[in-house]
Amino acid sequence: MKKAFIYLMVFMGLQVGVTAVVMLIMRLTGVSGDPSADSLIISMAASSIVAGAVFLIARWGRVSRDYVRSRPWGVLFWCVLASVGMVIPSTWLQEKLPELPDMLGSQFAMILKNRYGYYVVGLLVPVVEELVFRGAILRALLAGFKKHWIAIAVSALLFALVHGNPAQMPHALIAGMLLGWMYYRTGSIVPGVAYHWVNNTIAYILYNILPDPNVPLIVIFNGDGRAVLASVLFSLCILLPSIYQLNIRMKRADGGKPAVQDISGGV
Repeated sequence: MKKAFIYLMVFMGLQVGVTAVVMLIMRLTGVSGDPSADSLIISMAASSIVAGAVFLIARWGRVSRDYVRSRPWGVLFWCVLASVGMVIPSTWLQEKLPELPDMLGSQFAMILKNRYGYYVVGLLVPVVEELVFRGAILRALLAGFKKHWIAIAVSALLFALVHGNPAQMPHALIAGMLLGWMYYRTGSIVPGVAYHWVNNTIAYILYNILPDPNVPLIVIFNGDGRAVLASVLFSLCILLPSIYQLNIRMKRADGGKPAVQDISGGV
């Protein structure tokens, strides 16, 4: 538990510190004053790269080719489908909850509507966040809790809170549970990276094809409540079989059972 807390504090400190330094440099050099898409993208990229480098150099999240060598193509396929199937049900569920403040909505919109934003949000962030939250924090929690679901739930809660935006937290919490389960079953961040990549890619696409990315489902379906429910059910017909298939197929690269004692990490 202590290690997980240290990892979390280091990650958050790097995010804040590197972002502040980048913004200061850009302001002093006259490149940017107020936050812009370019400054936000550069600061997010820099903080993610530095965090990933620190966790790799410190060997808090180790990289290995063992899982990829096991050729888990079926698992990755169902991870992709699970991520696709989660979008509408998660959105529908969030709309049923009390409205939460979207404190970072304008910043995310600037990033996601910029073509370079995809390289950071769609490609870099999924790898770094999985390395940190599953490969380091969850790994430490699994070693500290006897019941793995407690460790997974705690890591998912931390994952949601670190996003810092209440409007994102319900979806991040649900995703964090699934991502934690994937790591527990495989001992690898690769399935999580695949799921995370698709999730963020869908967000990027929606931000660029919808006039208002925050428009409710009922508006998208022209006020037809039955169409909304049909879309939720259709998505569940993708999500639930995907989870079932993952439950059958996911295993560690060495073929063994999930082991909380193994905290060496690895991809």
